Amino acid sequence: MADARVEVWRGALLESQHRVSVAVADARGRLRARAGDAELVVFARSAAKPFQALPLVDDGVAERFELSGAELALCCASHNGEPLHVDAARSILRKIGTDEDALACGPHPPLHEPSARALQRIGAAPGRLHNNCSGKHGGMLALARTHAWPLTGYHRSDHPVQQRMLEEVSRWTELTTEELPTAVDGCGVVTFGLPLAALAGAFARLSAAARGGERAPATVVQAMVRHPEYVGGTDRLCTELMRVVGGRIFTKVGAEGVYCAGVPGAELGVALKVEDGSKRAAEPALLAVLRALGLLLEDELARLSRYAEPDVINTRGEAVGRIRATVELEPGRG
Repeated sequence: MADARVEVWRGALLESQHRVSVAVADARGRLRARAGDAELVVFARSAAKPFQALPLVDDGVAERFELSGAELALCCASHNGEPLHVDAARSILRKIGTDEDALACGPHPPLHEPSARALQRIGAAPGRLHNNCSGKHGGMLALARTHAWPLTGYHRSDHPVQQRMLEEVSRWTELTTEELPTAVDGCGVVTFGLPLAALAGAFARLSAAARGGERAPATVVQAMVRHPEYVGGTDRLCTELMRVVGGRIFTKVGAEGVYCAGVPGAELGVALKVEDGSKRAAEPALLAVLRALGLLLEDELARLSRYAEPDVINTRGEAVGRIRATVELEPGRG
């Protein structure tokens, strides 16, 4: 079996390793390449957000409320909670006639440390708008408003909003709703369990549909690649990668070591899971997979080197080691 792992070196000693499972699929659902367990069942977590944004276009939500490309990108985001993200989330809520109190996601400090420190300096507590999922939640509220569904309880599994999300994920993964185990995500809404190969296939289908000009897929993918700063933010790989490759690839991170990518030009989807859930391993792993597939140019990899091989930093700010990914892919058997 082909091997993918991320190694953590301190000095000249290999200190830790993270195992990674990878699936690469095409739009017909064929497994094109793999490493580790491509059938590993994982929760998609925030990697599902581009699919959860599609009903905003298909159901006329974006048109009705005149959501901008940046606001639609925020609906796909696991954002940093920087001022631009908070402003965009607030704008979505204002357009649909509600406010921060309607959000079901709990507050947490901005993921962007300077933004978190700026709040502390003025003695302000973080709010629900700072939650990295506030854009997704704003989009879900807008969907409920469009269909005249109750705003209250929109995050619960039996609410029409979450049933709509389940149907959409089922459509793109080509799994029945009964084949998608669900649980509660970190932000309170439903998250979906599925094999890595099915998640990669969903990203491949979304890529192919966007390339083919289908309205909702093209609109959502274009929003992400044209406004990558709203998908993540400062010093985030998803933002920097989409910016560096000029939108040739779109990416979406998920919690617990999940990372996905869609490649419209090749109509491929990539899904990986760091099996111990390590965040520090997911970024080097994704770049190593894209490199192994020949999807990144050498100058692009050079511009992303701090994500591909990040330093291990001690409390003195010294680089005392390096994190490196090793990926060997084998042909899929799909």
